[in-house]
Amino acid sequence: MKTIPLILMGCGGVGSQLLQHIVSCRSLHSSQGLCLRVVGVGDSKSLVVVDDLLNKGFDDSFLLELCRLKHGGESLSKLGDFGQCQVFVHPESEKKILEIASQLGTKTGLAFVDSTASSDTIVVLKQVVDLGCCVVMANKKPLTSTMEDFEKLMAYPRRIRHESTVGAGLPVIASLNRIISSGDPVHRIIGSLSGTLGYVMSEVEDGKPLSEVVRAAKSLGYTEPDPRDDLSGMDVARKALILARILGHRINMENIQIESLYPREMGPDVMTVEDFLGRGLSLLDKDIQERVEKAASNGNVLRYVCVIEGPRCEVGIQELPKNSPLGRLRGSDNVLEVYTRCYSDLPLVIQGAGAGNDTTAAGVLADIVDLQDLFP
Repeated sequence: MKTIPLILMGCGGVGSQLLQHIVSCRSLHSSQGLCLRVVGVGDSKSLVVVDDLLNKGFDDSFLLELCRLKHGGESLSKLGDFGQCQVFVHPESEKKILEIASQLGTKTGLAFVDSTASSDTIVVLKQVVDLGCCVVMANKKPLTSTMEDFEKLMAYPRRIRHESTVGAGLPVIASLNRIISSGDPVHRIIGSLSGTLGYVMSEVEDGKPLSEVVRAAKSLGYTEPDPRDDLSGMDVARKALILARILGHRINMENIQIESLYPREMGPDVMTVEDFLGRGLSLLDKDIQERVEKAASNGNVLRYVCVIEGPRCEVGIQELPKNSPLGRLRGSDNVLEVYTRCYSDLPLVIQGAGAGNDTTAAGVLADIVDLQDLFP
């Protein structure tokens, strides 16, 4: 039986779902000769670590209780009452992670999983990689930090997996890496990489006002608590930056042209969420409606996309042919068109659900399993 010890940082929506996936896949993994041994779980405040690091992992009932506590808004420190674990409070938790990484990195190996949404994990990630550990990321921020941070993390490509940073569980990164490895040059990438904005653009195409569509998307749970986090285009820009860097472009966020769907005077530092939803949004309806009608008169539709072509990387609304893969997009799916020498006239198209805790966690789990050949 091959064993992968792992530490999970971040046990919110994606992290909790990942732990549930690990538990539910026990018999499947066992039949494949694999065991995922969870030795530590942390959040922004504390870290719980199994008593016997070298021989044990948390049992499944403990992991499910952890998920239940986090779902109820409780602290991980409460798990100290259940035995099996030691509890470390931040900043001691960071020291403990590095101690475990140092202990297990060269002996049994260790997978360090980052499912937070924090840029604070970059420091630890760079150190655990140096200690011989593997890293799996759903968190986009470490890969969209400075070029120096990106290159430091990617200096060990066999030990890094980050499929879920772009397109949740879709095989976007893996497909690109295969194309690059085959020597097939990528000329152009265009993609709808936000389930929220994909939904919004396909709904306004039907003549619905932007304000009505965004409010509906929020009530359906498609948007962040503040929909401006989606409408700013920053999430798409982060994904575009990761893709551009994989293609070898040494660019930073300031090199990307980003179109926000709301003006600065409606930003979070000027207007509350309630104000934005109540009166700000409606002021944006007319402009978007005019753009929808203009596109329709040209036989096109509007989509919020990222475009990477050579060193050029931009994010915003584009008019696209109705019958193209992106033009046919409906709802919250992600679609990516990749144009290369081999895929010159008809692009490689990757499409499917590109958001959601379940899908993202499944992508993270697949990345962890993909590392098994690196473990003794």
